[in-house]
Amino acid sequence: MEIELTKGSRFNLSKEAPNLKKVAIGLGWQVNQAGQSYDIDASVFMLSADGKIPNDKYFVFYNNLQSLDGYLRHSGDNRTGEDNGDDETIYVDLAKVNPAIQEIVFVVTIHEGQEKNQNFSQIKNAFIKIYNHENKNSLARYNLREAFSQETALEFGRLYKKENEWRFQAVGEGYSSGLQSFVDKYVTKTKQEESTKVESVQENCKTKLNISLEKKLEREAPHIFNLVKKADISLQKANLTNHKAKVVLCLDISGSMSALYTLGKIQRFAEKILALGCRFDDNASIDIFLFGAKAYNAGEMTIENFKTFIPNLLKEYPLEGDTYYGKAIDMIRKFYFPISKKGNQKSANPVYIMFVTDGATSDESQTEQYLKESSYEPIFWQFMAIGKSRKDVKGKGILGWLAKAKTSDFTFLERLDEMSDRYLDNSDFFSLEDPESIPDQELYDLLMTEYPNWVKLAKTKNLLQ
Repeated sequence: MEIELTKGSRFNLSKEAPNLKKVAIGLGWQVNQAGQSYDIDASVFMLSADGKIPNDKYFVFYNNLQSLDGYLRHSGDNRTGEDNGDDETIYVDLAKVNPAIQEIVFVVTIHEGQEKNQNFSQIKNAFIKIYNHENKNSLARYNLREAFSQETALEFGRLYKKENEWRFQAVGEGYSSGLQSFVDKYVTKTKQEESTKVESVQENCKTKLNISLEKKLEREAPHIFNLVKKADISLQKANLTNHKAKVVLCLDISGSMSALYTLGKIQRFAEKILALGCRFDDNASIDIFLFGAKAYNAGEMTIENFKTFIPNLLKEYPLEGDTYYGKAIDMIRKFYFPISKKGNQKSANPVYIMFVTDGATSDESQTEQYLKESSYEPIFWQFMAIGKSRKDVKGKGILGWLAKAKTSDFTFLERLDEMSDRYLDNSDFFSLEDPESIPDQELYDLLMTEYPNWVKLAKTKNLLQ
């Protein structure tokens, strides 16, 4: 028989159902204002005796669906609450949950509630219930009938241990700072971390993106979101998990690139670099520069405009009849570090340039000079040639090397990569006959071949803070 609870009332689970081990916590709600878009999430904080989570993995939410010990599981994100029944469910094996856990707090929050002027006064029929996971028999239910106003976060209820017995309390307590209210309350922070937002708590979960960008990508650009996760794997291997950088894509628009643009290969490659940009910088954008006979700043490629960005670009910047690397390098340097001065230039975050071409340049000496000067700046140049060279990543073994040596089209880029007389080795180079000839994961690994070491040296050389 289900017991109806009111705010503050308690239910002794161990006494009422002494043999029950596996329980389910159902949470539900409905939106009053039809037509508005709400994103409502249930989350769980599993607390030790000091009232704090003992590890970030004991904060269970839509992107970390299982606790560290594996005995509390989240059903997944139902953003709207439009369906009948429980909107989100938490499953707990009370017999096996980590003994250090003394309290399990169930909260529901409105994502970006303050920004969208949304709160729990616009939500009706909210409830939390506890039931037997195996036979579905409901044990207790709390309907939140309180009059809420500006609250964007509610603590619905909690399971807690007292005298080695599991008990449940109906809480119904509201907060106005969204999920951050509970992070501040239940997560231990160092002095350095006190000013960080919810994203810092989720940093050790499946992605390292901030919560708003992560949800936006998953909802609006799932393809980019999947690429971001692949980029993240490469960054973890390179020990750049928390690294921040501005990502730039510099594209050759000489006539020989025509087929690559027409077939959509440059568009798809740009999307892969956008994903890297989302991982390095939560502005969710990359800057695009172009070069042919002239150089151009083509603006930002973003999550909002990426789907048709490259085709639209060519309408404004038709393909040209020559290639000048140096003009693009000079424009990029002046854009990010416009103040000319002697010596090295220091910055908090570096600029990572993905430089793509399929042909030789008409200004070799100028390019060499600019690249040497750029070695005093926090800019890393990742050159990728589309064609054959001795650094074609698909050529394997002695026979592959001999074949490449006979048909090298990019001797100048190879020379740039090995150029001396630089303050710091600030470039890397590889080539592919086809930009889609390698898996995404391998591409991201290639992009991190020399960059991590450059980051370390740039700090010792006083280029990065």
